[in-house]
Amino acid sequence: MGMMKAWVLAHQAPIGMNPLEKVNLEMPEPGRGEIRIKVVACGVCRTDIHIAEGDLPLKKSPLVLGHEIVGVVDKVGEGVTRFRPGVRVGVAWLNAACGTCKFCRSGRENLCPEARFTGWDVNGGFAEYTVVHEDFAFPLGDKLSFEALAPMMCPGIAGYRCYRLSGVAEGEILGLYGYGPTASYVLQVAHAKGVKAFVVTRSEANQQAAREMEADWVGGPGDSLPDKMDAAIIFPPAGNLVEKVLANLQRGGRLVLSPVTMTPITIADYNHIWMERSIISLANISRRDGVEFLHLAERAGFKSRFETFGFDDLPEVMIRVKDGKVKGNAVIWID
Repeated sequence: MGMMKAWVLAHQAPIGMNPLEKVNLEMPEPGRGEIRIKVVACGVCRTDIHIAEGDLPLKKSPLVLGHEIVGVVDKVGEGVTRFRPGVRVGVAWLNAACGTCKFCRSGRENLCPEARFTGWDVNGGFAEYTVVHEDFAFPLGDKLSFEALAPMMCPGIAGYRCYRLSGVAEGEILGLYGYGPTASYVLQVAHAKGVKAFVVTRSEANQQAAREMEADWVGGPGDSLPDKMDAAIIFPPAGNLVEKVLANLQRGGRLVLSPVTMTPITIADYNHIWMERSIISLANISRRDGVEFLHLAERAGFKSRFETFGFDDLPEVMIRVKDGKVKGNAVIWID
Protein backbone atom coordinates (compact mmCIF):
# COMPACT_ATOMS: atom_id res chain seq x y z
CA MET A 1 0.00 0.00 0.00
CA GLY A 2 1.38 3.41 -1.00
CA MET A 3 1.83 6.47 1.15
CA MET A 4 0.54 10.01 0.66
CA LYS A 5 1.21 13.42 2.14
CA ALA A 6 -1.54 14.95 4.28
CA TRP A 7 -2.08 17.72 6.80
CA VAL A 8 -3.61 16.26 9.98
CA LEU A 9 -5.19 17.82 13.04
CA ALA A 10 -4.00 15.83 16.04
CA HIS A 11 -5.08 18.24 18.80
CA GLN A 12 -7.48 21.17 18.74
CA ALA A 13 -5.78 24.51 19.43
CA PRO A 14 -5.91 28.14 18.25
CA ILE A 15 -4.92 28.42 14.59
CA GLY A 16 -2.04 30.72 15.55
CA MET A 17 -0.48 27.79 17.42
CA ASN A 18 -0.33 25.76 14.17
CA PRO A 19 -2.36 22.70 15.23
CA LEU A 20 -1.93 21.11 11.76
CA GLU A 21 0.97 18.77 11.10
CA LYS A 22 2.18 17.53 7.71
CA VAL A 23 2.62 13.75 7.79
CA ASN A 24 2.79 10.65 5.61
CA LEU A 25 -0.39 8.56 5.77
CA GLU A 26 -1.34 5.29 4.17
CA MET A 27 -3.12 5.95 0.89
CA PRO A 28 -6.82 5.06 1.39
CA GLU A 29 -8.23 2.13 -0.60
CA PRO A 30 -11.77 2.42 -2.02
CA GLY A 31 -14.21 -0.12 -0.55
CA ARG A 32 -17.35 -1.43 -2.19
CA GLY A 33 -19.22 1.42 -3.87
CA GLU A 34 -16.42 3.90 -3.16
CA ILE A 35 -14.14 5.92 -5.40
CA ARG A 36 -10.66 7.17 -4.66
CA ILE A 37 -9.95 10.73 -5.75
CA LYS A 38 -6.56 12.22 -6.53
CA VAL A 39 -7.16 15.65 -4.99
CA VAL A 40 -6.17 18.55 -7.23
CA ALA A 41 -7.40 21.41 -5.03
CA CYS A 42 -9.33 21.97 -1.80
CA GLY A 43 -10.87 25.21 -0.56
CA VAL A 44 -10.44 26.44 3.01
CA CYS A 45 -13.70 27.04 4.92
CA ARG A 46 -14.27 28.76 8.24
CA THR A 47 -15.77 25.46 9.45
CA ASP A 48 -12.26 23.96 9.11
CA ILE A 49 -11.08 26.63 11.54
CA HIS A 50 -14.00 25.98 13.93
CA ILE A 51 -13.07 22.28 14.03
CA ALA A 52 -9.35 22.97 14.41
CA GLU A 53 -9.87 25.43 17.26
CA GLY A 54 -12.42 23.35 19.17
CA ASP A 55 -15.58 25.37 18.49
CA LEU A 56 -16.90 22.07 17.13
CA PRO A 57 -16.12 18.77 18.90
CA LEU A 58 -13.38 16.53 17.52
CA LYS A 59 -14.99 13.37 16.11
CA LYS A 60 -11.86 11.48 15.05
CA SER A 61 -8.14 11.86 15.60
CA PRO A 62 -5.92 12.28 13.71
CA LEU A 63 -8.21 14.08 11.26
CA VAL A 64 -7.67 15.44 7.75
CA LEU A 65 -9.74 18.62 7.40
CA GLY A 66 -11.13 20.07 4.15
CA HIS A 67 -14.52 19.70 2.45
CA GLU A 68 -14.28 21.80 -0.72
CA ILE A 69 -12.64 18.99 -2.68
CA VAL A 70 -12.08 18.77 -6.43
CA GLY A 71 -10.00 16.23 -8.26
CA VAL A 72 -9.90 13.25 -10.58
CA VAL A 73 -11.10 9.69 -9.96
CA ASP A 74 -7.98 7.58 -9.47
CA LYS A 75 -9.43 4.16 -8.57
CA VAL A 76 -12.92 2.66 -8.17
CA GLY A 77 -14.10 0.04 -5.72
CA GLU A 78 -16.21 -3.01 -6.43
CA GLY A 79 -19.71 -2.29 -7.76
CA VAL A 80 -19.09 1.36 -8.74
CA THR A 81 -21.23 2.38 -11.73
CA ARG A 82 -21.41 6.21 -11.70
CA PHE A 83 -17.74 7.03 -12.23
CA ARG A 84 -14.67 5.70 -13.99
CA PRO A 85 -10.99 6.59 -13.52
CA GLY A 86 -9.96 9.88 -15.11
CA VAL A 87 -13.22 11.84 -14.68
CA ARG A 88 -13.40 15.12 -12.74
CA VAL A 89 -15.35 14.96 -9.46
CA GLY A 90 -16.05 17.02 -6.38
CA VAL A 91 -16.85 16.24 -2.75
CA ALA A 92 -18.74 18.59 -0.43
CA TRP A 93 -19.66 18.82 3.28
CA LEU A 94 -22.30 16.04 3.29
CA ASN A 95 -20.33 12.79 3.09
CA ALA A 96 -22.98 10.18 3.93
CA ALA A 97 -26.56 9.80 5.20
CA CYS A 98 -28.46 6.74 6.42
CA GLY A 99 -30.96 6.68 3.54
CA THR A 100 -33.73 5.17 5.67
CA CYS A 101 -34.81 7.76 8.27
CA LYS A 102 -37.86 9.98 7.72
CA PHE A 103 -35.63 12.86 6.66
CA CYS A 104 -33.74 10.84 4.03
CA ARG A 105 -36.99 9.33 2.74
CA SER A 106 -38.52 12.79 2.26
CA GLY A 107 -35.58 14.43 0.45
CA ARG A 108 -34.26 16.11 3.61
CA GLU A 109 -31.06 14.10 4.01
CA ASN A 110 -29.36 17.29 5.25
CA LEU A 111 -31.27 16.72 8.53
CA CYS A 112 -30.38 12.98 8.84
CA PRO A 113 -29.36 12.24 12.46
CA GLU A 114 -26.80 9.73 11.15
CA ALA A 115 -25.32 12.10 8.55
CA ARG A 116 -21.54 12.18 8.33
CA PHE A 117 -19.53 15.16 7.19
CA THR A 118 -16.35 15.47 5.13
CA GLY A 119 -13.32 16.65 7.06
CA TRP A 120 -15.09 16.14 10.38
CA ASP A 121 -16.46 12.59 10.70
CA VAL A 122 -14.20 11.28 7.92
CA ASN A 123 -10.92 12.45 6.42
CA GLY A 124 -11.23 15.32 3.97
CA GLY A 125 -9.29 17.00 1.21
CA PHE A 126 -6.09 18.45 2.69
CA ALA A 127 -4.33 15.36 1.42
CA GLU A 128 -3.16 13.92 -1.88
CA TYR A 129 -5.98 11.34 -1.98
CA THR A 130 -9.39 10.83 -0.42
CA VAL A 131 -12.22 8.29 -0.73
CA VAL A 132 -15.98 8.75 -0.79
CA HIS A 133 -19.01 6.64 -1.69
CA GLU A 134 -19.90 7.21 -5.33
CA ASP A 135 -23.41 8.38 -4.32
CA PHE A 136 -21.92 11.41 -2.53
CA ALA A 137 -19.54 12.59 -5.25
CA PHE A 138 -20.47 15.17 -7.87
CA PRO A 139 -19.53 15.10 -11.57
CA LEU A 140 -17.88 18.43 -12.43
CA GLY A 141 -18.08 18.73 -16.19
CA ASP A 142 -15.23 20.23 -18.22
CA LYS A 143 -15.89 23.99 -18.52
CA LEU A 144 -14.81 25.44 -15.15
CA SER A 145 -11.29 25.36 -13.67
CA PHE A 146 -10.50 23.32 -10.56
CA GLU A 147 -9.62 26.56 -8.70
CA ALA A 148 -13.01 28.09 -9.53
CA LEU A 149 -14.86 24.89 -8.65
CA ALA A 150 -13.28 24.28 -5.22
CA PRO A 151 -15.14 27.11 -3.41
CA MET A 152 -18.33 26.19 -5.23
CA MET A 153 -18.33 22.91 -3.27
CA CYS A 154 -19.25 24.74 -0.03
CA PRO A 155 -20.27 28.42 -0.29
CA GLY A 156 -21.63 27.72 -3.76
CA ILE A 157 -23.83 24.75 -2.87
CA ALA A 158 -24.82 26.21 0.52
CA GLY A 159 -25.76 29.48 -1.17
CA TYR A 160 -27.91 27.59 -3.65
CA ARG A 161 -29.72 25.88 -0.76
CA CYS A 162 -30.33 29.31 0.82
CA TYR A 163 -31.79 30.43 -2.50
CA ARG A 164 -34.07 27.39 -2.66
CA LEU A 165 -35.21 27.89 0.95
CA SER A 166 -36.09 31.52 0.22
CA GLY A 167 -38.86 30.45 -2.16
CA VAL A 168 -38.22 33.50 -4.36
CA ALA A 169 -39.62 33.36 -7.91
CA GLU A 170 -38.76 34.91 -11.27
CA GLY A 171 -39.40 38.67 -11.34
CA GLU A 172 -39.22 39.01 -7.54
CA ILE A 173 -36.64 40.70 -5.30
CA LEU A 174 -34.19 38.85 -3.05
CA GLY A 175 -32.23 40.72 -0.36
CA LEU A 176 -28.69 39.63 0.55
CA TYR A 177 -27.46 40.93 3.92
CA GLY A 178 -23.69 40.61 4.07
CA TYR A 179 -21.66 39.97 0.96
CA GLY A 180 -18.96 37.30 0.97
CA PRO A 181 -18.32 34.23 -1.21
CA THR A 182 -21.68 32.58 -0.42
CA ALA A 183 -23.69 35.70 -1.24
CA SER A 184 -21.75 36.17 -4.49
CA TYR A 185 -22.96 32.76 -5.67
CA VAL A 186 -26.54 33.47 -4.59
CA LEU A 187 -26.46 36.70 -6.59
CA GLN A 188 -25.37 34.75 -9.68
CA VAL A 189 -28.09 32.12 -9.12
CA ALA A 190 -30.70 34.88 -8.74
CA HIS A 191 -29.70 36.56 -11.99
CA ALA A 192 -29.63 33.21 -13.83
CA LYS A 193 -33.23 32.68 -12.68
CA GLY A 194 -34.55 36.17 -13.44
CA VAL A 195 -34.62 37.41 -9.82
CA LYS A 196 -33.44 40.87 -8.72
CA ALA A 197 -30.79 40.99 -5.98
CA PHE A 198 -30.47 43.79 -3.42
CA VAL A 199 -27.20 43.71 -1.44
CA VAL A 200 -26.82 45.33 2.00
CA THR A 201 -23.32 45.35 3.50
CA ARG A 202 -21.26 47.67 5.72
CA SER A 203 -18.00 46.98 3.88
CA GLU A 204 -17.21 49.41 1.06
CA ALA A 205 -14.98 46.77 -0.56
CA ASN A 206 -17.86 44.29 -0.51
CA GLN A 207 -20.26 46.93 -1.84
CA GLN A 208 -17.88 47.45 -4.74
CA ALA A 209 -17.60 43.67 -5.31
CA ALA A 210 -21.41 43.44 -5.41
CA ARG A 211 -21.58 46.26 -7.95
CA GLU A 212 -19.00 44.49 -10.10
CA MET A 213 -21.28 41.43 -10.04
CA GLU A 214 -24.10 43.72 -11.22
CA ALA A 215 -26.32 43.56 -8.14
CA ASP A 216 -29.59 45.40 -8.84
CA TRP A 217 -29.13 47.66 -5.82
CA VAL A 218 -26.27 48.02 -3.31
CA GLY A 219 -26.30 49.93 -0.05
CA GLY A 220 -25.35 50.03 3.62
CA PRO A 221 -27.39 49.09 6.71
CA GLY A 222 -28.64 52.68 7.14
CA ASP A 223 -29.79 53.17 3.55
CA SER A 224 -33.46 53.02 2.53
CA LEU A 225 -34.28 50.18 0.16
CA PRO A 226 -35.85 51.20 -3.16
CA ASP A 227 -38.57 48.56 -2.74
CA LYS A 228 -39.85 45.89 -0.36
CA MET A 229 -38.25 42.47 -0.83
CA ASP A 230 -40.03 39.18 -1.49
CA ALA A 231 -37.38 37.21 0.42
CA ALA A 232 -34.02 37.80 2.08
CA ILE A 233 -30.99 35.92 3.35
CA ILE A 234 -28.83 36.99 6.31
CA PHE A 235 -25.19 35.80 6.17
CA PRO A 236 -23.45 37.32 9.24
CA PRO A 237 -24.37 35.84 12.68
CA ALA A 238 -26.11 39.08 13.71
CA GLY A 239 -29.43 38.42 15.43
CA ASN A 240 -30.14 42.16 15.68
CA LEU A 241 -30.60 42.23 11.89
CA VAL A 242 -33.56 39.84 11.91
CA GLU A 243 -36.36 42.25 12.83
CA LYS A 244 -34.93 45.00 10.60
CA VAL A 245 -34.97 42.67 7.60
CA LEU A 246 -38.45 41.33 8.38
CA ALA A 247 -39.72 44.91 8.40
CA ASN A 248 -38.55 45.25 4.78
CA LEU A 249 -40.23 42.06 3.51
CA GLN A 250 -43.42 41.91 1.49
CA ARG A 251 -46.41 40.02 2.92
CA GLY A 252 -45.70 36.30 2.80
CA GLY A 253 -41.97 36.95 2.54
CA ARG A 254 -39.44 34.50 3.90
CA LEU A 255 -36.18 35.23 5.72
CA VAL A 256 -33.39 32.62 5.54
CA LEU A 257 -30.75 32.58 8.29
CA SER A 258 -27.52 31.20 6.85
CA PRO A 259 -25.15 31.13 9.90
CA VAL A 260 -24.59 28.05 12.06
CA THR A 261 -24.86 30.19 15.21
CA MET A 262 -26.37 33.60 15.81
CA THR A 263 -26.47 36.30 18.48
CA PRO A 264 -29.84 36.64 20.31
CA ILE A 265 -32.85 37.37 18.13
CA THR A 266 -35.66 39.64 19.36
CA ILE A 267 -38.85 40.53 17.50
CA ALA A 268 -40.31 43.37 19.53
CA ASP A 269 -43.10 44.32 17.12
CA TYR A 270 -45.32 41.44 16.01
CA ASN A 271 -46.37 43.46 12.95
CA HIS A 272 -42.91 42.83 11.48
CA ILE A 273 -43.54 39.07 11.22
CA TRP A 274 -47.31 39.19 10.81
CA MET A 275 -48.93 38.64 7.42
CA GLU A 276 -47.34 35.22 7.05
CA ARG A 277 -43.75 36.41 6.97
CA SER A 278 -41.56 33.51 8.10
CA ILE A 279 -38.04 32.65 9.23
CA ILE A 280 -36.11 29.49 8.37
CA SER A 281 -32.53 28.46 9.14
CA LEU A 282 -30.08 26.73 6.83
CA ALA A 283 -28.76 23.34 7.96
CA ASN A 284 -26.12 21.61 5.82
CA ILE A 285 -26.76 20.69 2.17
CA SER A 286 -28.35 17.89 0.18
CA ARG A 287 -27.09 16.10 -2.92
CA ARG A 288 -29.90 17.67 -4.92
CA ASP A 289 -28.51 21.12 -4.04
CA GLY A 290 -25.08 20.11 -5.31
CA VAL A 291 -26.25 18.54 -8.55
CA GLU A 292 -28.55 21.46 -9.45
CA PHE A 293 -26.09 24.18 -8.47
CA LEU A 294 -23.07 22.70 -10.26
CA HIS A 295 -25.12 22.12 -13.41
CA LEU A 296 -26.32 25.75 -13.33
CA ALA A 297 -22.81 27.05 -12.55
CA GLU A 298 -21.36 25.30 -15.59
CA ARG A 299 -24.22 26.29 -17.89
CA ALA A 300 -24.17 29.96 -16.84
CA GLY A 301 -20.39 30.21 -16.37
CA PHE A 302 -20.49 31.35 -12.73
CA LYS A 303 -17.46 33.26 -11.48
CA SER A 304 -15.52 32.58 -8.26
CA ARG A 305 -13.32 34.98 -6.30
CA PHE A 306 -10.34 33.09 -4.95
CA GLU A 307 -6.65 33.15 -4.12
CA THR A 308 -4.60 30.01 -4.76
CA PHE A 309 -1.88 28.81 -2.39
CA GLY A 310 0.54 25.87 -2.29
CA PHE A 311 0.02 22.70 -0.25
CA ASP A 312 2.81 23.65 2.16
CA ASP A 313 1.20 27.04 2.84
CA LEU A 314 -1.92 25.60 4.52
CA PRO A 315 -1.16 26.51 8.20
CA GLU A 316 -0.36 30.11 7.25
CA VAL A 317 -3.43 30.28 4.97
CA MET A 318 -5.70 29.15 7.83
CA ILE A 319 -4.48 32.14 9.85
CA ARG A 320 -5.10 34.48 6.90
CA VAL A 321 -8.63 33.11 6.43
CA LYS A 322 -9.41 33.61 10.12
CA ASP A 323 -8.10 37.19 9.96
CA GLY A 324 -10.13 37.94 6.81
CA LYS A 325 -7.00 38.59 4.73
CA VAL A 326 -7.95 36.52 1.67
CA LYS A 327 -9.75 38.01 -1.33
CA GLY A 328 -12.71 35.68 -1.76
CA ASN A 329 -11.97 32.02 -1.05
CA ALA A 330 -8.59 30.49 -0.21
CA VAL A 331 -7.88 27.48 -2.45
CA ILE A 332 -5.06 25.05 -1.66
CA TRP A 333 -3.48 23.56 -4.78
CA ILE A 334 -2.58 20.00 -3.82
CA ASP A 335 -1.74 18.19 -7.05
